[in-house]
Amino acid sequence: MPDISIDPLTKNAFAAFGDIITLKDAPDNLINQGLCGRHHDLAALDFGPDGRAGISLFNATPRSLPYRLELVERHPEGSQAFLPMNQNPFLVIVAPDEDGTPGRPLAFHTAPGQGINFNRNVWHGVLTPLFAPGLFAVVDRIGTSKNLEEYWFETPFTVSGDLK
Repeated sequence: MPDISIDPLTKNAFAAFGDIITLKDAPDNLINQGLCGRHHDLAALDFGPDGRAGISLFNATPRSLPYRLELVERHPEGSQAFLPMNQNPFLVIVAPDEDGTPGRPLAFHTAPGQGINFNRNVWHGVLTPLFAPGLFAVVDRIGTSKNLEEYWFETPFTVSGDLK
């Protein structure tokens, strides 16, 4: 199996695939009698012309490293945001599109409290928490058209490394 190392999730490394949802250095404004900092508009959500935003809760079983990557998926009709409901880092896997199929995957780990938003039509791994609980709020497209493509790798990848 080919190996993929895990890198920290950074804005520059992830920019082609989506948004990192995290606190800014300073809030955009203070609300609630000055006791709450609002960090506004952190992701470019996209639900297409016939979709709408939906909020779901996902409760995923944690995975362990090394992780066997056999499958990626993408959503051609809308973006998909994952917001952890805990402070545990999780594994984020993406792959560039190469003429309709995924190229060599990249693996990242989030910092505690970071969420991510995959752009529409980006190849990505399944939700991969590394610690329990694997509870996430997910904001994605609700609609009637097919919004899931899966791609199974002929030769699986091994994702391994330290959470630096």
